[in-house]
Amino acid sequence: MSSAFEQRRAGLLLHPTSLPSGVLDGDVDRWLEVLKGAGCGVWQVLPLGEPTSGKSPYHAVSAFAINPALMNDYGKVDTSAPGFQAFCDSHEWLDDYALFIMLREKYEHRPWTEWKAKHRKRDAEAMEKYRSKHEKGLNKLRWQQFRLHQRWAEIRQAANDAGILLFGDMPLFVAHNSVDVWATPENFRLDDEGNMEVVTGVPPDYYSETGQLWGNPHYDWEYMKSDGYDWWLRRIGAHLELFDMLRLDHFRGLQASWVVDGDAENALNGHWEEMPGDELLRLCSERFGDVPVIAEDLGFITDEVTELRTKYELPGMAVLHFGFDAHGDNPHRIINVTEDRVVYTGTHDNDTTIGWFLSLDDATRVHVCEALGLEPDLSGDELELARQVCRSMIDAAMRTPGKLCIIPLQDLLEVGADGRMNVPGTIEGNWGWSFAWEEISNERIDQHARSTQSCGRT
Repeated sequence: MSSAFEQRRAGLLLHPTSLPSGVLDGDVDRWLEVLKGAGCGVWQVLPLGEPTSGKSPYHAVSAFAINPALMNDYGKVDTSAPGFQAFCDSHEWLDDYALFIMLREKYEHRPWTEWKAKHRKRDAEAMEKYRSKHEKGLNKLRWQQFRLHQRWAEIRQAANDAGILLFGDMPLFVAHNSVDVWATPENFRLDDEGNMEVVTGVPPDYYSETGQLWGNPHYDWEYMKSDGYDWWLRRIGAHLELFDMLRLDHFRGLQASWVVDGDAENALNGHWEEMPGDELLRLCSERFGDVPVIAEDLGFITDEVTELRTKYELPGMAVLHFGFDAHGDNPHRIINVTEDRVVYTGTHDNDTTIGWFLSLDDATRVHVCEALGLEPDLSGDELELARQVCRSMIDAAMRTPGKLCIIPLQDLLEVGADGRMNVPGTIEGNWGWSFAWEEISNERIDQHARSTQSCGRT
């Protein structure tokens, strides 16, 4: 297991867009002070990429670039600025990214599969002509990424100086309408016109009776193997430049992925295909050494997935919301959480703990209260009972053996269902929650600091 897990740590989950300003300005510095004051040594964020449409950071325009909306002021473009040319030269994805963004504007944000053939298929002469004609606009996009990476490096340094680790999130799959698929179509299972032959998803689960049809393209693993998984290694390396720790979303997809026909309406009629996760993780270990990766192993997890995770000593996840069923071996039950788990009350895909509790039937509410050592009085104020449950859930998560405990800020602030970040399988109404500074009281921060200390966490 990575040295990042040698001690017990506590952290908070908050995406930068949920800051009051929603950008990487002085609010970040103030937020780091909140983390430090709360005794938390980890800040977890969601993916930093620019959404292809809407607000979901899990469907990004680029698997490498940072969302330009995370800064308001980029200053004047200065291609002679110290470090700019070195940044451009060392980030090989940058040129394709800038070209894609400008062409997307030219084609009024239509999918790249609807562009003219010379641009869709990246005709060399057409690309060079476009690059020469639009150098000023391309440099503006390169400058934005340069400044964003500079700012994030400042944030990481400030966090590390305060004893705080930055915990990032990397989706397993990428969006079809992305620079990654346009620039390297050979890495994906596409037809001659660039359309997806098969798409990603998961079978029916906790979140959906018809499964989840994500609509991302599947990788052409045979091709990727032929060049030593170069794209994957570059992508992981780029994330490790930004973060001290990294959550690999949908880890089970590295062992086997749910494959659905490209024209399917839901994910019911898919099938599992084995993936070369073992080989990829071995190469990652050889390239990066002590990789601080956390495996998001939620959902239908087989013995093979667990074997893959444990072989590379990657911590898995435990989500207490999932731990109140009748199965005694449920890994999300409070008493079953082990050291090799990152434990949460809920994640960005769950309701807030208060919203979750209020959605339960009376029998389940009683069961939850009893499991947390609370009096299950359902005749009183249900909101106050939900708040007690929220506080007890946080305390229970903090006291588990899991080496890392992450609490969504919504739960620390005791926010109701209106603070939910995302409802999987839905499009509208997600990713919009943010807090106000007046919601974070010194009393609440001090209380959490006492909790982290009493639980032996930093």
